[in-house]
Amino acid sequence: MKINRNVGQLAAISFLIFFITFQVSSVWAQSDADTIRPKRVYVFDIKEEISPPAWHLVRHSMKAARDTAADIILIHMNTYGGELGTADSIRTAILQSKIPVWVFIDNNAASAGALISIAADSIYMRPGANIGAATVVSQTGEALPDKYQSYMRSMMRSTAEASGRDPLIAEGMVDPRIMVPGISDSGAVITFTASEAIKYGFCEGTANTIPEVLTAAGITDYQIIRYELSVSDRIIRFLVNPLISGLLIMVIIGGIYFELQTPGIGFPIAASILAALLYFAPLYVEGLAANWEIIIFAVGVVLIAVEIFALPGFGVAGISGIVLVVAGLVLSMLDNTGFDFSLLHIDDITVALFTVIIATFLALVGSIYFSKKLFTSNAFGGLALSSTQEKSDGFTSAQSSYTSMINREGVARTVLRPAGKVLIDDEIFDATAESGFIDKDSPVRVTRYINAQLFVRKIS
Repeated sequence: MKINRNVGQLAAISFLIFFITFQVSSVWAQSDADTIRPKRVYVFDIKEEISPPAWHLVRHSMKAARDTAADIILIHMNTYGGELGTADSIRTAILQSKIPVWVFIDNNAASAGALISIAADSIYMRPGANIGAATVVSQTGEALPDKYQSYMRSMMRSTAEASGRDPLIAEGMVDPRIMVPGISDSGAVITFTASEAIKYGFCEGTANTIPEVLTAAGITDYQIIRYELSVSDRIIRFLVNPLISGLLIMVIIGGIYFELQTPGIGFPIAASILAALLYFAPLYVEGLAANWEIIIFAVGVVLIAVEIFALPGFGVAGISGIVLVVAGLVLSMLDNTGFDFSLLHIDDITVALFTVIIATFLALVGSIYFSKKLFTSNAFGGLALSSTQEKSDGFTSAQSSYTSMINREGVARTVLRPAGKVLIDDEIFDATAESGFIDKDSPVRVTRYINAQLFVRKIS
């Protein structure tokens, strides 16, 4: 029995040694394979204004890089900047990337471009390129108030800290009041050339091409994979551009207004529906427009129609409809999660809100102008009568049987709000209430007849 026990122990130990040896060999083999495999370098360009289309490009490119098991993501950059909110989204994605992100600055990385570049693990620059000048400015190029500069300084500082660069220099790229000994003492924002960026730790080296970037980094065996925009990507990037979104909103609002003013034409509402599809569809695909945001827009349109066609005056339904339409259009442009807006930048909200408001205003003004032109111009004589049949010429739409009904009494056959049907002398007539609503079966008296319309008042 003792011999059998020793044999069993020996067998168990032998199996354990074999198992450990096998696992170690597998790890070494995998390590050797990884060493032998060329480095996969995933390259995409940011050579445009930093705006929603650029964020669309970055988001899809980085996902594609993960799907292809890339070893390095390399951004080929040349930009003068753009929207701060979009730049914040891009720099956050870079900081959170598990794949190392490099930036090759091929001429300029100014303003928002500097923020994005500083977030990268490595920066390479073409000789003659520049990085910096990150002061937040308006559309006219004027520096915005200090609250905007303060936020940008904070982002630049925290980004530099996260990527191991000097946060004081990063702040100096935003605010000319930041004094950095030996670098900035003249009251101007910091902008580095390639050699200066290398000297102060904001650039790893210079190169003229992407292969030169990889050579400078000591990578000789590599495979470059480039992100190519598909047709659908190009369409989405085009449609999510704020300018195009604004034009689509103008068509949506203008079509609705024009259809309400000239019911029965059909073309304006068809154009409005098509524009709404082009507006919401790419935002929905991008994950910006949620179902509930599209629904509140549709409910708003319905409330406006109800207010115009069913209710007198303009009250709660109409105002609520306008608020919901604007809210639906604005919220669909924002990258919020449900009712959580904590992660949104104030610039994103401001751009979305002003895009909708300005587009709506221009749509209404344009609709009013063109509706007058359409129905007063001889070029569109087929859509409206251009001549007036004057009463002095013998034309009249009044019938003696109607005018003789003034002061006659009857009952409301339907609710008058304000228009409806009345029953007088066992005959049904179209009529309009002089004021307010008149409930069904209420006694009424004809007060006047004008423009082929009976007007009635409720008998108290």
